[in-house]
Amino acid sequence: MMRFGKAVVLCIILFSCNSDYTPKPREYFRIDFPERKYQSFDQAGYPYQFEYPVYSKIGKDTTLFDDNPDNPYWINIDFPEFKARIYLSYKTIGGNSIYKVKTENGYKDSSVKNSFEGLRDEAFKMTYKHSLKASSIDDSSFTTANGISGVYFTVGGNAATANQFFMTDSSKHFLRGALYFDSAPNSDSLAPVIGFLKEDLKHMISTLKWK
Repeated sequence: MMRFGKAVVLCIILFSCNSDYTPKPREYFRIDFPERKYQSFDQAGYPYQFEYPVYSKIGKDTTLFDDNPDNPYWINIDFPEFKARIYLSYKTIGGNSIYKVKTENGYKDSSVKNSFEGLRDEAFKMTYKHSLKASSIDDSSFTTANGISGVYFTVGGNAATANQFFMTDSSKHFLRGALYFDSAPNSDSLAPVIGFLKEDLKHMISTLKWK
């Protein structure tokens, strides 16, 4: 009887070692996404306009310095259902930006003239700050049907933002956007939502116009 039991165990071990293992596909929590519908952002005084989802809300960015002349045109697009936000920052090429500079006596304001090259390089620099946690960073240039050029950044891995971009006419307007989530960055769990909101980003980009 003991010999029979040992033989059964041996057969199970041999079968397990020789059988093919097929990993299960990655699964995600089911998310019911809203129907895609868009509305126009065309507020008086703003140097740009675009279409954005009806399930999002636009508000002014309140984290910037009051004396920055470009501040009135910096806005956030919030997606409360997904705890996500698109930060949009706008700067006038040839205008001035105010930065806080650290000195021995604390921080002081420093005025810097905006050049196209400087704003472009700053956009690349801000994206590549995420390289420590990113598994990859891909940048691709584009030109929309409205004739506006820009660069789209796709950041792989658990970086704070997986999608960033900038758009410009290289002479007057420079707009930068970045999608962030109000949660610890986890590319696996956020993948379905990122994929959904990425389409909204593309729509916003494709409908943007300068005034």
